[in-house]
Amino acid sequence: MENQPTRLTEWSEGSGCGCKIAPAILDQILSSSGSFSQNDPNLLVGNSHKDDAAVYQVSDDLAVINTVDFFTPIVDDPYDFGRIAAANAISDVYAMGGKPVFANAILSWPVEKIAPELAAKVLEGAKSICKLAGIELAGGHSIAAKDPIFGLSVNGIIHPRKIKTNKGGKPGDLLFLTKPLGIGVLATALKRQKIKDQDYLNLLDTACKLNSVGTILGNHEEVHAMTDVTGFGLLGHLIEMAEGAGLSAEIEIGNLPLIEGIQEYINQFIFPDNTYRNWNAYNTKIKGVVGMDLVKLCDPQTSGGLLIAVAEENKAWFEETMKLENQPIWEIGRFKAKGEFMVEVI
Repeated sequence: MENQPTRLTEWSEGSGCGCKIAPAILDQILSSSGSFSQNDPNLLVGNSHKDDAAVYQVSDDLAVINTVDFFTPIVDDPYDFGRIAAANAISDVYAMGGKPVFANAILSWPVEKIAPELAAKVLEGAKSICKLAGIELAGGHSIAAKDPIFGLSVNGIIHPRKIKTNKGGKPGDLLFLTKPLGIGVLATALKRQKIKDQDYLNLLDTACKLNSVGTILGNHEEVHAMTDVTGFGLLGHLIEMAEGAGLSAEIEIGNLPLIEGIQEYINQFIFPDNTYRNWNAYNTKIKGVVGMDLVKLCDPQTSGGLLIAVAEENKAWFEETMKLENQPIWEIGRFKAKGEFMVEVI
């Protein structure tokens, strides 16, 4: 009997950013540990507003960005796993408006059960994405453990006055998304061995695309707030933005971009278990969700798109700028004065 190829997703209960600790539990951990209390005036961005990365000012015109992101396999192919994990980690620097400069790898590998050669393929995939981002994979740390885990710690730079946080939104700001939703659905279809070949390619195309336009947007005051959509789904990250700004938001469900092919899987109830985890965490803060629309809103994304708040009077400028950068965008809603609900779906 021939040896069957190793399926990396068999080694994890969850996958990708769907492995994140539930929002309520994470809040409990951080608050109990005192992580929300930070007194260094040079720490410009820390845990207090659940932003994408930490930012530390080192001079009048320079701040350092640092983020760390890792997870269990989202796909079976080790090279693709490395690519997705790297794109996802680097995205946190882009989401702050910064420029990545180098990265270090984080690798956990069950070396007695999964061939070390496959771990090498993971690193090879990560290096390919780092090369696209114009940075070096400079080093890292590895351990032998029962679960395969991979990610990066990424360092970036930015001018202290150009930082884009997730809390800078203003009433009337338009909300734009730079990638379609559905990565979690497709990853679940893969894990259950139900995915079609073309849909797998759609998964890779979306998850491996860099959010590098974030560096450009860091230079523009017309962009008021920015974050990337990952494990808490569109709804979770939008609520973080709204709460940080003291606002509410409305989104048009018909305007949400979806990766081609995911509705067929949703109709078969193929989506991550953590979709319900996200829904249970946020459903009391939202109005207007009908039926299975909750999947689109709460699907945990891995290496999802940027969620961007732009002043309405600068809509034409923003759309033209994105067109020049060959960056697809979808207008999905707007911020408004704080109401009874954090998000209203219309």
